[in-house]
Amino acid sequence: MSQTVLIANRGEIACRIIRTAQRMGFQTVAVYSDADRTMPHVKQSDRAVHIGPSPAAESYLVIDKIIQAAQQTGATMIHPGYGFLSENTDFAQACADAGILFVGAPANAIKAMGLKDAAKDLMAKAGVPVVPGYNGEDQDPARLHAAANEIGYPVMIKAVAGGGGKGMRIVEAEDTFLSQLEACKGEALRAFGNDHVLIEKFINAPRHVEVQVFSDTLGNHVHLFDRDCSIQRRHQKIIEEAPAPGIPDNVRTRMYEAAVQAAKAVDYVGAGTIEFIMDAESFDFYFMEMNTRLQVEHPVTEEITGIDLVEWQLRVTLGEPLPLQQQEITQSGHAIEVRLYAEDAEAGFLPSTGRLERLWLHSHELQIRLESGVEENQLVTPFYDPMIAKIIASERHRGLAIDTILQSLDGTLIEGLKTNRAFLGRVLRSDAFHQADLTTAFLTNHSETITPPSEAPEAVVDAAAIAACVFDPNWFRLWTPWDDIGPVRLNGPLTRTVTLQFQGASSTMSVSTSRLDREHCAIEGRHYSAFWPGSHWLDVNGVRYGCMVRNDHIEIRQDGQTYVFTRPEARHGKDAAGAHSGAITAPMPGNILSRKAHNRTAEVSNPPGE
Repeated sequence: MSQTVLIANRGEIACRIIRTAQRMGFQTVAVYSDADRTMPHVKQSDRAVHIGPSPAAESYLVIDKIIQAAQQTGATMIHPGYGFLSENTDFAQACADAGILFVGAPANAIKAMGLKDAAKDLMAKAGVPVVPGYNGEDQDPARLHAAANEIGYPVMIKAVAGGGGKGMRIVEAEDTFLSQLEACKGEALRAFGNDHVLIEKFINAPRHVEVQVFSDTLGNHVHLFDRDCSIQRRHQKIIEEAPAPGIPDNVRTRMYEAAVQAAKAVDYVGAGTIEFIMDAESFDFYFMEMNTRLQVEHPVTEEITGIDLVEWQLRVTLGEPLPLQQQEITQSGHAIEVRLYAEDAEAGFLPSTGRLERLWLHSHELQIRLESGVEENQLVTPFYDPMIAKIIASERHRGLAIDTILQSLDGTLIEGLKTNRAFLGRVLRSDAFHQADLTTAFLTNHSETITPPSEAPEAVVDAAAIAACVFDPNWFRLWTPWDDIGPVRLNGPLTRTVTLQFQGASSTMSVSTSRLDREHCAIEGRHYSAFWPGSHWLDVNGVRYGCMVRNDHIEIRQDGQTYVFTRPEARHGKDAAGAHSGAITAPMPGNILSRKAHNRTAEVSNPPGE
């Protein structure tokens, strides 16, 4: 029977599912909101259905609209991807009620693992190691406070319905417990409509290690080895790798056994991930949660096993047995994935929205796999996750994988938005990452070594000044026959004053250039020979710099470092206009929750002259 798969998702994961489904000969249906009309997943699918306005709550999260789109297109299966409705029991049940196959875990398994406290109790009964803590129904603050004191600090407060880093607080000492509890419960109520929490012992040097499991409808359960996802910002993963480095073989074996036992305990079906928190010093591990769906980081498992997890999902959903038994599943090599986000890493990872004016992800002659759901000239909107792409390197060993992914990052070109590209490069280049000193506190523990450079070398500053001139459309001189007449010139060198700011420090330079076979530059008595081998490269005295010039800033890349210079003269007009327009700007998109009008007359009881 021919199958039609509707992908109830968007972006890179929708493109990923479409690719496998079409390879298997299935028809594919995409759904899209107003903001996603021109996105790649819409163009790559066989059919596409509009499901509503841009906010996810009015489109991708509306169950009735997804079911209606499936019925309208004759879809026999719905793949939810990850996020959105992928772990929603009502959605899984709605698919069953409509006679449509849900490509995911059965509703009872999703429900069993959906609440962290109930899942923890279930795992403890199944013999899976769990973190010491309190999961009780009594949510009185005094009872929770007493439980934390009994467990011993530091403790972690977790929303039982939490996810995505929301509803979590680390409490270091007793005197801050109640205030942190109140904040955590408030955030949980707003995000999940449920303010119940559990208390767990906080592991001082925790690693986030997870095991990929897979089950079919015939009662077969296997694992597909492990991944390390410890490098996180705001409790969200940004770098993942497989296998997790540095774990003793006997510990891995016990972890795999525990993961399979967890899947059996809930009669699991499909792709799932058992997440463990591991003590980086003792290698003791404890059940954290089960994700009853495909993970964002699934490509690293695919790369080391050679298995297409989406294909397995589709086959299992159709009632087929697992394609391989446990002893037939092998792994080789090492894979690393980085999540390239449109965000300002130096400003607390604030999202960056706007038009993606240029996007070139470097993979030429590299063992690189790219997963992206956006294209050049499209908008990165505030409505969804600001991921631009996942870049995955697969090599014989970890060191090679690190080098390969760094080459890809260094050659990647993005214009129009701020990204975390340079930040990812600094993390991967750090000694701590090379030594696999991995914990969920990595960014905090190694903040000094992964912060951007505080000063730019003189040669880099001069390269930026040269780039400001030769790439400036208002100043750059096209070649003319007069440039070939030799060193005799009727006019003198072109000279311009350039001001650059870097990390608060300002430099003003006089740049003179005269072209013979290349640009000859003089900056405050320093002489350079420069030429541009490509639109985003600059060669100065034989040193190759990556460079990107925008109206108000210049980015120079050299030796793995990225230096971003601002140009005050370029910003002056824009800032001045804003200053007199009454405009109010914010560093990131948001909603105005309340406003209060200011009544000037109420403050003046006796106006002057009256």
